Amino acid sequence: MAKSSSLNVRVVEGRALPAKDVSGSSDPYCLVKVDDEVVARTATVWRSLGPFWGEEYTVHLPLDFHQLAFYVLDEDTVGHDDIIGKISLSREAITADPRGIDSWINLSRVDPDAEVQGEICLSVQMLEDGRGRCLRCHVLQARDLAPRDISGTSDPFARVFWGSQSLETSTIKKTRFPHWDEVLELREMPGAPSPLRVELWDWDMVGKNDFLGMVEFSPKTLQQKPPNGWFRLLPFPRAEEDSGRNLGALRVKVRLIEDRVLPSQCYQPLVELLMESVLGPAEEDTASPLALLEELTLGDCRQDLATKLVKLFLGRGLAGPFLDYLTRREVARTMDPNTLFRSNSLASKSMEQFMKLVGMPYLHEVLKPMISRVFEEKKYMELDPCKMDLGRTRRISFKGAPSEEQMRETSLGLLTGYLGPIVDAIVGSVGRCPPAMRLAFKQLHRRVKERFPEPEHQAVQSIGNLGQQLGQGKELWMAPLHPFLLQSVSRVRDFLDRLVDVDGDEEAGVPARALFPPSAIVREGYLLKRKEEPAGLATRFAFKKRYVWLSGETLSFSKSPEWQTRHSIPVSHIRAVERVDEGAFQLPHVMQVVTQDGAGALHTTYLQCKNVNELNQWLSALRKASAPNPDKLAACHPGAFRSARWTCCLQAERSAAGCSRTHSAVTLGDWSDPLDPDAEAQTVYRQLLLGRDQLRLKLLEDSNMDTALEADTGACPEVLAQQRAAAARLLEVLADLDRAHEEFQQQERGKAALGPLGP
Repeated sequence: MAKSSSLNVRVVEGRALPAKDVSGSSDPYCLVKVDDEVVARTATVWRSLGPFWGEEYTVHLPLDFHQLAFYVLDEDTVGHDDIIGKISLSREAITADPRGIDSWINLSRVDPDAEVQGEICLSVQMLEDGRGRCLRCHVLQARDLAPRDISGTSDPFARVFWGSQSLETSTIKKTRFPHWDEVLELREMPGAPSPLRVELWDWDMVGKNDFLGMVEFSPKTLQQKPPNGWFRLLPFPRAEEDSGRNLGALRVKVRLIEDRVLPSQCYQPLVELLMESVLGPAEEDTASPLALLEELTLGDCRQDLATKLVKLFLGRGLAGPFLDYLTRREVARTMDPNTLFRSNSLASKSMEQFMKLVGMPYLHEVLKPMISRVFEEKKYMELDPCKMDLGRTRRISFKGAPSEEQMRETSLGLLTGYLGPIVDAIVGSVGRCPPAMRLAFKQLHRRVKERFPEPEHQAVQSIGNLGQQLGQGKELWMAPLHPFLLQSVSRVRDFLDRLVDVDGDEEAGVPARALFPPSAIVREGYLLKRKEEPAGLATRFAFKKRYVWLSGETLSFSKSPEWQTRHSIPVSHIRAVERVDEGAFQLPHVMQVVTQDGAGALHTTYLQCKNVNELNQWLSALRKASAPNPDKLAACHPGAFRSARWTCCLQAERSAAGCSRTHSAVTLGDWSDPLDPDAEAQTVYRQLLLGRDQLRLKLLEDSNMDTALEADTGACPEVLAQQRAAAARLLEVLADLDRAHEEFQQQERGKAALGPLGP
């Protein structure tokens, strides 16, 4: 039974943040960390003490993660960014409410003694001889310690306490991955049994040593099961979290979804029920299993359910019939055409998720050139007088500040200069739109036209009610753009008409296990590339600018997108994709791709990204592409082998075993996630569990109540009987899945009881 864990995180906004700049404001952004690894960085909101971000992330995680943290910082153009405060949420706090967390949380100050990370490997024995009891603590090594020195490393040593005695290991300089392999023996002193505490410290020549973390074991643990293995380092116990000092607050939404996914055959009856629903009549359907599922699902859960259902039907080659079924139901129960798809219905959410899943590569292909140009040119534009920063142009050009009218005219020229090519790219992209999307739009167009054939609804039929609201909104400062927008209306209307003018009534293709063919490019862009230890080159010059493409088959490099010669690495050869410590090359945002050749030798390619978000996106894409590969590495070196030793753990053998765990399970959720029919069916099962009581009520409704229900709801007795029958079938499927989950959990408990020495 497979296990999966996903963390849905939304960084909403901040309030009452302290001013960090001389201007009396701050330029805040937020870092999101999972177990001390940065997984996301929000945009910087300039000159604001109440920033709104509204950024959302899904992070796929291993099941053993411990903590989620949010750090709010003030960006500075010169020097280091200022830390404003943080929020720490333990796994237990997140899972305390099944709905997750959605609240304002006060920021706490960042205490260096509490900023610990990493693990220590110990082997403890309790011995007894003629002189009494002795504790033998074998301190082997530690990994992923917090960097305390300006070099990005530490000088760690361990201090062992037992009762009134203490001993120390030697200090190992400039590493976050020390290997001690030292045995410390302490004699038991008279008195009550004492716990064992092991502390790690960073040695400093000047000033006090810096705390790196600790572990502690009770006398009972020492006696019954002496520690032996890796242990997570913890901060010193603190009486109370400091959340005062007017550091402001952060509003976050966090939800952890953990699932144990059964083998495919367990979900087959449920999947067949759902497939059966979409192949029947939809207009008057209120009694099929799928109709009941929509009725049972609350609005805030519909987006997640819609995503899983769209993927489930895509995998069966039935996304077209599924969307058509929902569209027919939506259209049939809509009286006013102006409210079509305006509600938070399963139909609107499913169409939205379908377009994201199938159309994201198309969107990137069409708009990426212009979006990249906007970011590269970095020109300031603003039409809203309330947000206009007249001093910003002066800081950029070193000239006098322009007037508001001059700023408006300049911004208008820049905006129309960008919007023109954007509209040209969109209206000229009909042939590049995925066939599945065009067929879905064609079905939607046909169903709306059948439901509202009257002439007064012609605008709705043609999906062309564009431009009719211009000048009637609240944003009157957008009025200078109206002439350009009105000129574009006819072109966009023609684009939409051509989009639905496509041959074929059925969805092209057959059931598939992936949204896109293996050859499809899932990520591309310029990166800096470096091979292993090139001779005679300084570190910085060893990195060469290369254009990189990633598909499900290859990772390819060339000097530019137009360059004909490419060097490629088969994705099937990838064994690990990991971050690289900044100290390895004195460069930030570097990752490594470890591959294995036919002879079994490992090779490393280093790639540097522009920022932490680009780094996370490339890490995630490469890990997903290489997920099916066998023989993945469980550990690797987060440093580089330079000057005859590893920069991370200081070992002198290039072939030395990796000193840090790999993180192949940590990826970002996005449109490129592979289809997983079993995980998607498990989500549907989980949603049905939440509505089990309502299903039971439907089943228990006495036929004598049908007359009263018919009067209240307008449903005829035949429909109510069909609903009871559908509820009974769903409850039967739920009971079978409950039993399957219980059987697999019993098997897991049995294996755990056998321990590592069991068969």
